[in-house]
Amino acid sequence: MPNWNEVIAEIHQTRQLHPDHNPLDLVRRKYLKQVSEITGRNTIAYYSGWLQKPTARDTAVNDKDKSGLMLTIHRLDKSKGLDLILHTPGGDIAATESLVDYLYSMFGKNIRVIVPQISMSAGTMIALSSSEIIMGKHSNLGPIDPQMGGLACQAVINEFKQAKEDIRKNPHAAALWQVIISKYHPTFLGACQQAIEWSEKMVSKWLEENMCADDTSIVENILKTFADHKKQKSHARHISKRECEEIGLKIGSLEDNQDLQDAVLTTHHAFMHTFSHTASVKIIENHNGVAYVENSVPQPPQPQ
Repeated sequence: MPNWNEVIAEIHQTRQLHPDHNPLDLVRRKYLKQVSEITGRNTIAYYSGWLQKPTARDTAVNDKDKSGLMLTIHRLDKSKGLDLILHTPGGDIAATESLVDYLYSMFGKNIRVIVPQISMSAGTMIALSSSEIIMGKHSNLGPIDPQMGGLACQAVINEFKQAKEDIRKNPHAAALWQVIISKYHPTFLGACQQAIEWSEKMVSKWLEENMCADDTSIVENILKTFADHKKQKSHARHISKRECEEIGLKIGSLEDNQDLQDAVLTTHHAFMHTFSHTASVKIIENHNGVAYVENSVPQPPQPQ
């Protein structure tokens, strides 16, 4: 398997051999095609450049991504199913629900998710909608507890509960809690509760109807692992392949197929190099080289 530096060397060599073409595209698509040839399935890479461009817009899952999926799914043989290579920080819950519903309408439940490095938050929700998640020893998923304005919804609810209990025990604490709770607008608590119920109901349904259809009794424990803020402590926590296996998720190991592992990880390196050396912040691309690309928009200079 070409390592990180060897992929860079191949990109430079490709530039010399094909000066009229973008070498990043040629190398990336070469290995993405290999993934599909090895599995015999449709392959779409759904990649965000948030690691390279943490302040850029449109790196998160959003409604514009539907256009990318529509473009890359068009003309594919749907009977071959889909392997979705996923690398994302997550994003909007409503967009996530819509994207999964669309994928189901195209491929039924014949969808696998491959996680070369990390798929967090709403990305984890997409992974949990699949029939199987293929991970390496280095791969991670993340908690799915909803966030609002950078705040964990469950943490907000817990804070309100603590305030009520403290004030009940010591009415003089009300003044202190007033300062803390006043940072939330009047409907914020209800919105947090609804977001939690929405996300858990959505993921529970996907698990029961697809990955866990043969044993729905494990769904509750899976949700507890991924959705319980008290258990995970932080929305940024990285959940390992081993822990995913222990709670009953259907996890395939990249290490079980050396050819597939080589193709997937080299594809991953090629995407990372693309984000590092171009203005791209999101790429949705299929094994035939059809791609939807979002580029970062330069920000106007700010007054000093």
